[in-house]
Amino acid sequence: MTKGNINVSVENIFPLIKKFLYSDHEIFLRELISNATDATLKLKHLTNIGDAKVEYGNPQIEVKIDKKGKKLHIIDQGLGMTSEEVEKYINQIAFSGAEEFLDKYKDSGKDSGIIGHFGLGFYSAFMVAEKVEIITKSFKDEPAAHWTCDGSPEFTLEPHDKTERGTEIILHIAEDSTEFLEEARINDLLTKYNKFMPIPIKFGTKEVNVALPEDAPEDAKPEKKTVDNIINNPNPAWTKQPADLEDENYKSFYRELYPMQFEEPLFHIHLNVDYPFNLTGILYFPKMTNDLNIQKDKIQLYQNQVFVTDNVEGIVPEFLTMLRGVIDSPDIPLNVSRSYLQADGAVKKISSYITRKVADKLKSLFNENREDFEAKWNDIKIVIEYGMLSEDKFFEKADAFALYPTVDGTHYTYEELFNKIKANQTDKDGKLVILYASNEDAQHSYIEAAKTKGYEVLLLDSPIVSHLMQKLESTKENITFTRVDADHVDNLIKKEDTKISKLTEEQKTELETLLKEVIPAEKFSVQLETMDSESTPFMITQPEFMRRMKEMQQTGGGMFGMGNMPDMYNLVVNTNSELVSDILATKTKKKQERLINQSLDLARLSQGLLKGEELTNFIKRSYEMIK
Repeated sequence: MTKGNINVSVENIFPLIKKFLYSDHEIFLRELISNATDATLKLKHLTNIGDAKVEYGNPQIEVKIDKKGKKLHIIDQGLGMTSEEVEKYINQIAFSGAEEFLDKYKDSGKDSGIIGHFGLGFYSAFMVAEKVEIITKSFKDEPAAHWTCDGSPEFTLEPHDKTERGTEIILHIAEDSTEFLEEARINDLLTKYNKFMPIPIKFGTKEVNVALPEDAPEDAKPEKKTVDNIINNPNPAWTKQPADLEDENYKSFYRELYPMQFEEPLFHIHLNVDYPFNLTGILYFPKMTNDLNIQKDKIQLYQNQVFVTDNVEGIVPEFLTMLRGVIDSPDIPLNVSRSYLQADGAVKKISSYITRKVADKLKSLFNENREDFEAKWNDIKIVIEYGMLSEDKFFEKADAFALYPTVDGTHYTYEELFNKIKANQTDKDGKLVILYASNEDAQHSYIEAAKTKGYEVLLLDSPIVSHLMQKLESTKENITFTRVDADHVDNLIKKEDTKISKLTEEQKTELETLLKEVIPAEKFSVQLETMDSESTPFMITQPEFMRRMKEMQQTGGGMFGMGNMPDMYNLVVNTNSELVSDILATKTKKKQERLINQSLDLARLSQGLLKGEELTNFIKRSYEMIK
């Protein structure tokens, strides 16, 4: 038997490992199973190239709980270790066996799928164990070895009678970590971190029905048999070539990733690149809501099929973090806990690649089946609009597939929209006026007024549309977006015909004076306009700039450096309305004020601006006028 001290670079590294090296104690199981997977994949590679003269077989990794003995076992059938290798790889912390292996076989081992990077993973066992044993037998014809350490730098190493190839790690679970002796807890961890590991992982057994023979009686009950409970899928969809998968395979994998998600994804994007970096994965577009926050953290990051994190900011562009799916890359640099990204140029290249791939897929879907793409637009627009805002390269590509729907359900690309309205919708400065509504019900009368004139009205109702319009106006030449209720449509768009007012200039002056006496100046700016006689007598509008700034303020507009902007509205009064003529003809000042207040409140009511005491007074006044 050999005794000695572990070669560490600090006086006692174990408390350091337990408290600081890893952010979550639970990842000890991930690290140990990753090591077992490494050992198995190494053996596979050595047998493939002829360096190991043994039968590879169908190895698996087994996890066992000994609750009575307070032990947790992780057993593999990989290449194992000799006593000398235990001395080298276990007793010399931070000397990575995986890195040395890859260096030795760097040409033939390119695709061997080795996970290990740091050589510290094994020592994460001491976060939950008061003593750790290794019983290991090398694939070479040498005796088995038994290593024991109680969490101090001291260890023992002696021969063992193990005859089968592979390694067994025995964790004597500490009193403060007995949760890891519970079957449900271990099952959860295996499912979380090792669900798609490339080697089958056995955790207990389960009963399954034996298929009945075809000639069995109708009332025959199937027999049951006990089989290994394999908790992982070693060959998930993202590890396969797109040509080998059907649409149903992608949907089935989505259900495997998100068993509690009952809606099917709208479509998927299969990522598969091996130069200048290695990355595979599948991204899914789910049905989106207008809430930008609840969608995030649904993409899972893996490294060689080992789960790392579901916080993929930095790898995936922010606008795509609302998608779902898997990204797997051995080229994403991680720290020793495999839990956080380090700043790296490769990550930026990966992010750019994903952006380009998503844009190309969206363009392809649009070109292949525009009708289907239009039908899905409301469910995906928030991602595309967010991407246009935040990623310039995506913005450039989005011209090919970004849609601008009208209130009548027609969908235009920007070029189509421009060509449609360029001859009919310009303002006095010659700018193209793109009319839009954000709420069909609330802005119904304004929409109808614009449609009567033959104008196109877009329906733009996402929470970030104000920001997007700002960007479009700054990048597209000579256009302006104007909400349909920003002013009367005749003031928004230049018309050749001019209407004659029924009122004389003297009557207009009288009306303006009367209105200013009744209408609160701190809330409304009164505008007299000559419109069709059938147009609404009193109409409330809000200047496009002020309304848009307030909307941007509400959706994270703090970046614009604005305080709370006041609510200011225009009151547009149609001088050709019969009601306006009646107000002027009314004999008593009291009745004039009453008609003006009633008309103003009706206009406010149509815009949802009449509330509280003012609404109560309006209702009371309305009943009195009916009487």
